[in-house]
Amino acid sequence: MTDLVLPGLPFPLQPSGNPACQAVVSGGALALTSGAKSDLFIDPAGDEGARPDAGRLTGLPPDRDFMLAARVAVSFGSAHDAGVLLLYLSERRWAKLCYEMSPQHRPTAVTVVTRATSDDSNSFETGGGPLWLRITRSGRAWAFHASADGAWWRLLRYFTLGESSGVRVGFLAQSPQGPGCTAVFDNIAYQPGAPADLRDGS
Repeated sequence: MTDLVLPGLPFPLQPSGNPACQAVVSGGALALTSGAKSDLFIDPAGDEGARPDAGRLTGLPPDRDFMLAARVAVSFGSAHDAGVLLLYLSERRWAKLCYEMSPQHRPTAVTVVTRATSDDSNSFETGGGPLWLRITRSGRAWAFHASADGAWWRLLRYFTLGESSGVRVGFLAQSPQGPGCTAVFDNIAYQPGAPADLRDGS
């Protein structure tokens, strides 16, 4: 796959990871289909031999504060199938903002932050329709938000990866236990700057 350019994004996206994901752009929407048994997760239990990988599309944004938002719809089939907005600094420093099927088969907003090993935090369940996700850079910090309507944003995570320059940003579909998963990202929007208050819903 060659570099991919999405309307509204000021940087191209490059493919990486295995198994490679399939990407289709239509009408400004990005559809990603993952391979089977695909995931990014470094288990805190230390099972390095079982560490999975996943195809993804990421690019290098301008070195300044910004917001990247998208509405995500996922063809859920198996537990942990997800559509993801991804921050990626290195193979042991990255973070995921996921719309994911829980083990109870409920669509859920989930965040994962990896610094050598991964954590895993489920936030709230939805009725199964599309969910808005947003990544914000604010100085050296990052914020993950989710929204039911793209207007009022719930803060899920506020963290740092140790630095902000050089962090790649993009999209991922995953299917850790299944044969594959398709996630469709539409209303993709990049905006310079960050909210003055990351906790007030703006």
